[in-house]
Amino acid sequence: MKSIDLGEDPLALERQVCFALSVASRSVIAIYRPLLEPHGLTHPQYLVMLALWERGPQAVKDLSVALRAEPATLSPLLKRLETIGYVTRRRSSEDERLLTVELTESGRALRAEAEKIPYRVVEKLGMEVSELEALHKALTRVIEATA
Repeated sequence: MKSIDLGEDPLALERQVCFALSVASRSVIAIYRPLLEPHGLTHPQYLVMLALWERGPQAVKDLSVALRAEPATLSPLLKRLETIGYVTRRRSSEDERLLTVELTESGRALRAEAEKIPYRVVEKLGMEVSELEALHKALTRVIEATA
């Protein structure tokens, strides 16, 4: 087994991966907040919209897999998105248990405005796109390692 060197104090707060991830997550989401508010969206609702823009109509079950979230967690988000007119939820005529989520015309139209958001986030972070791509790659490895 390979020896792991975590330095003199393996419990130092500033050296903890969990701490850095937690602070970075809150900080990045705070950048999104003022960009999403004019559209009536929260960050979790934005993630739902991203999945629907990319993949089209989805069963709630498939959406929960894509977003790595429990269907029960998605339910209030979807209800709110339906209330503000961005999505519709429909039960399958073949299987009443299957609930499909689809973008409305308003939800599809929002994509054009939302396309500006990633550029604004990159500007606010003040990092090179290559740095953010490397970070994304490293975070994807962390996600895969914890799955």
